[in-house]
Amino acid sequence: MEIILKEDITGLGYKNDVVKVRNGYGRNFLIPRGLALMATDSAKRVVAENIKQVAHKAEKLKTDAQNLADRIGDTVLNLYTKAGESGKIFGAITTLQIADELKSKGFDVDRKKVSFKGEVKNVGQYTVLIDLHKEVKKEIIFNVIAE
Repeated sequence: MEIILKEDITGLGYKNDVVKVRNGYGRNFLIPRGLALMATDSAKRVVAENIKQVAHKAEKLKTDAQNLADRIGDTVLNLYTKAGESGKIFGAITTLQIADELKSKGFDVDRKKVSFKGEVKNVGQYTVLIDLHKEVKKEIIFNVIAE
């Protein structure tokens, strides 16, 4: 029996794969649980069209992310904060502050896509990684400056 998987199933295949299984496994387990559907000609055509549309949308998202990364370019951010005599800042710089500074420069980046290693607790220069897409990442530099 041929079926089309609706989800990834370990040892069997990935979503939208057409696989051959035993009749009982397909009819009594996979199909009733909504993990698969019968691989008729019409179902195969529908799945092929869905795959094509998803690929087109994914390519558009990747292109948009790449355009944003190119626009950001070598932007350097300056974050002003209160600091002590030794250069230690009060509090810490967060991803929200980085996202707000990027937004003020005209780049709409979600704070969940911004990350840096460790905590920023001193005045100085740091790098931050912006994960715009699974294949598009951009590193930018930001300076922490005492007020």
